[in-house]
Amino acid sequence: MSHRLPVKLSKSYRLLNHGPTVLVSSAHGGATNVMAAAWSMPLDFSPPKVAVVIDRSTRTRELVEASGEFALNIPSRQMAQATLAVGSVSGREHDKFTEYRLATFAAETIGAPLLDGCLGWLECRVIAEPHIQQRYDLFLGEIVAAWADPRAFRDGHWVFEEGTPRSIHYIAGGNFFETGPAFEVDR
Repeated sequence: MSHRLPVKLSKSYRLLNHGPTVLVSSAHGGATNVMAAAWSMPLDFSPPKVAVVIDRSTRTRELVEASGEFALNIPSRQMAQATLAVGSVSGREHDKFTEYRLATFAAETIGAPLLDGCLGWLECRVIAEPHIQQRYDLFLGEIVAAWADPRAFRDGHWVFEEGTPRSIHYIAGGNFFETGPAFEVDR
């Protein structure tokens, strides 16, 4: 047996938390907001669905519940500082788009803005599951439109060529890592 290092249960989620960090954008009644989320994942293929944790204390949560929709924006390393910043302050006291100079563009099927400079964008409609939303802060969304920066994702796959932008992954305490090179295993 290999050596093992005990991990505090309060930190055990970090062993699995290596999916891309996302920026959750939302809008309702003329208000917009964006927050960072490290806990999101694909959930199904057809129709495509995602799950994302949106804490009940956030302004984003209010807007998502009111509108029934949200966008997941996948930032690259160039957006890491803004990602940390929007995840560290409340949208109730800050206009994050203005304060952090985040450029946006209109989504095709939802009202939430999409963030310029990201690698991918998922436009989502909430699949209402009040029990898990209230108890676990977990929101399910059906992906109704998806887009990608062709430098980073094309033909259904992430691109790992030298110099291509890559997704970032939050591992706590202001620490991120960037996706590394891909490799294949013979079958």
